[in-house]
Amino acid sequence: MVIFPQNPSYHIKNIGFVSTRIAGTDGVSLEIQKWAEVLERNRYECFYFAGELDRAKEKSLLVEEAYFDHPLIQEINDEVFGKRSRKRETSGAVQEIKNRLKAALYEFAEQFDIHLIIPENALSIPMNIPLGIALSEFIAETGIPTIAHHHDFFWERPRFLINACMDYLNMAFPPYLPSIKHVVINSLASEQLSFRRGISNSIVPNVLDFANEPPPLDDYCTDLRERIGLHDGDLFILQPTRVVPRKWIERSIEIVRNLNLSNPVLVISHALDDEGTDYYLRVRDYSESMGVKLLTIDHLISSMRCLGADGGKLYRTADLYQNADLVTYPSGYEGFGNAFLETIYYRKPIVVNRYSIYIADIEPVGFDVIVLDGFVSSQVIAGITNVLNNDDRRQAMVEHNYQIGKRYFSYEVLEEKLMHLIRTFE
Repeated sequence: MVIFPQNPSYHIKNIGFVSTRIAGTDGVSLEIQKWAEVLERNRYECFYFAGELDRAKEKSLLVEEAYFDHPLIQEINDEVFGKRSRKRETSGAVQEIKNRLKAALYEFAEQFDIHLIIPENALSIPMNIPLGIALSEFIAETGIPTIAHHHDFFWERPRFLINACMDYLNMAFPPYLPSIKHVVINSLASEQLSFRRGISNSIVPNVLDFANEPPPLDDYCTDLRERIGLHDGDLFILQPTRVVPRKWIERSIEIVRNLNLSNPVLVISHALDDEGTDYYLRVRDYSESMGVKLLTIDHLISSMRCLGADGGKLYRTADLYQNADLVTYPSGYEGFGNAFLETIYYRKPIVVNRYSIYIADIEPVGFDVIVLDGFVSSQVIAGITNVLNNDDRRQAMVEHNYQIGKRYFSYEVLEEKLMHLIRTFE
């Protein structure tokens, strides 16, 4: 058995990220990339364990049952959520998959000589219960230094509240073990983790590399507007989120409708993902009734510029921001707000709903944005119109916001906090 001592002579060099998915442009995968960039510029080596991966193969271990959308994991989720009791066979399946995943974690640690692991949301939200249990047992058995990075917890999602697996949730989501340092992304989560579990933790907000400004719009993506059906003079209004109920896409549709555009279009960047199609059908019908064209363009988006299977160009999320005239972010709930920071980074005006984390952790630092309090008022539309029609106002707004982002949400902020956490293990 591999044992990871914690003493002054213990030196950390190789760090392993563990998650259900480390691929694409979802929030967790993006934060893993940012943390890895900060770690690597401080001379750490990063390796990856997940059920879906797009990282370098020589630094990765792909274990399909770690993916939250694996059929066996979906079967377990169907049997334990929305119910009060579970079948004996379901408990057996959890244990069988857990054992295979734990063996894979040992293989990962030995193959890459891992000195510290960073579970990314895998010990936070129970999308893959066997993985969470496997991680908890692996950490308990080895004492490996661990920074558990929590993006959202099960108690924050209504669909997990009725369940037949509270024993698993109390054990592993998150576990309370001596070799784990817990990190959350907002102050409300910090308070709840302390209150519910008695677990001390650190707050590390989402960040972007504000020290390096984004490149200007280039020739590669100048055809994007035309490809998605926008004409000269049309506004490119972007909602850079998934199509799930908490994103409140209806509010964005209402914004577009009330701007009285000749070609009212709302562009949605991300796919439906893990919460079904019902909400998409709802917003599609709503947009039709409001006379707004809804464009979901996730099929055109990739983590890098390349050609798709049909030979057509694929674009990065950055290309969407570069083309956008206005970003809408009317979410009812967010763990933090990657899309908010990305909008600030690409110097675009944004309409944001005052969700709880925005009120607690983002609004107080002084961003200049167009805000709505749960509904689209005439004042909101007037504010948008003023910003879009006044170049000086818009430029002052986005430049002010960039400087605020640079001060409070930069890689340098992450670096200071993350390096301190790692030093506590050495």
